[in-house]
Amino acid sequence: RAKGYRVGTIKHDTHGFDIDHPGKDTWRHKQAGACTVAISSPAKVAVIKDVDSEEGLDSLASKYFQDVDIILTEGYKRGTKPKIEIFRKAVHSEPLSKAGDNLVALVSDTPLDLGVPRFELDDVQGLADLVEREFLAR
Repeated sequence: RAKGYRVGTIKHDTHGFDIDHPGKDTWRHKQAGACTVAISSPAKVAVIKDVDSEEGLDSLASKYFQDVDIILTEGYKRGTKPKIEIFRKAVHSEPLSKAGDNLVALVSDTPLDLGVPRFELDDVQGLADLVEREFLAR
């Protein structure tokens, strides 16, 4: 965002999530049977909507992210979109991505060669430059 781009993010949660809290009006509306609830203020809007099946990434992007220059996602590990993997040796024994997984960069605390640019965990500027060069070139 500091470079002047409008950034959107989508977090994938395979376990389900709850952003509504018991006792709040939106929670009460859902408990009363509303299948869609919106809360709006002068600065933001949130919508909670029941779905029959999980929406795909492209569908979410086309419905809710028309006003952004780039969408960064977390999760969607098995998807076909370009990936930047963040690998910490203390968390996993090996990276999840392999060659051919649309991996465009690796961010890691361990020296690994996966055939893509590698960045240290604190090299935010280097990674931002790569994202700008590869996906946002005007």
